[in-house]
Amino acid sequence: MEIIVLLKQVPATESLIRIDDDGASIKTDDIKWVVNPYDEFAVEEALRIKEAHGGSVTIVSVGPEKASEAIRTALAMGADKGVLITDPGVSDFDSLIVSRILAGALKEIPFDLIIAGHRSVDKDNSQVGPATAELLNIPHISMVIKQDITDSKIRCHKTVEGGTVVLEMSLPALITTQRGLNEPRYASLPGIMKAKKKPIDVKTIMDSGFDGDPIGESMVKTIVMKPPRERKDGIMIKGDSNLAKAAELVRILHEEAKVL
Repeated sequence: MEIIVLLKQVPATESLIRIDDDGASIKTDDIKWVVNPYDEFAVEEALRIKEAHGGSVTIVSVGPEKASEAIRTALAMGADKGVLITDPGVSDFDSLIVSRILAGALKEIPFDLIIAGHRSVDKDNSQVGPATAELLNIPHISMVIKQDITDSKIRCHKTVEGGTVVLEMSLPALITTQRGLNEPRYASLPGIMKAKKKPIDVKTIMDSGFDGDPIGESMVKTIVMKPPRERKDGIMIKGDSNLAKAAELVRILHEEAKVL
């Protein structure tokens, strides 16, 4: 079983995000960069499938050179090798361009299954996985919380509003991962040491198999970023009884908030 994991490096969720002077990007100097949390589920599931069915796990990422750190984390978890496709303008690429680059690269790499996080926590648009599958002309199932592979087919439990649905498709295929699929493992010290010797193939876009020249302009651009509005402090309702507190709440909603 040859498994590809699509991985992205993102700012850690606990990082303090500040808007840069251009007003349309974030300051990256003091940000801690990590593997996208949903991609951690993808790496873990790929490793579990490898343990059950044999084969290898290859990590593929489109990003700046520092994204090799995230690939190395996945290698320390147990993945076999990595591919980083990088370009000076990669941070400005929209999801469609990233998907086109990934699809071009994956045409050069044998695979039975591609696994990706269903969204990244920075841009949060859930497009790269499905778009890559469409460009490769393979079936895909998104937001998977359980999967089982038998006889060159994969059966998946997919979350939908109010429940789950069970779908089946033939391999090769692509799935995207949702919370609840698994609990990602921590990289062990031996795994970290072994990861230092595992190969990461760093390629330019044109070296990766991308057949579009030029790359083209992103269809989605960030025009401006603004911090969320500061919220007012909450109000503690006082009163000698629950009835008095309820009456005071109604008064505030009617006279001050003017929502009644």
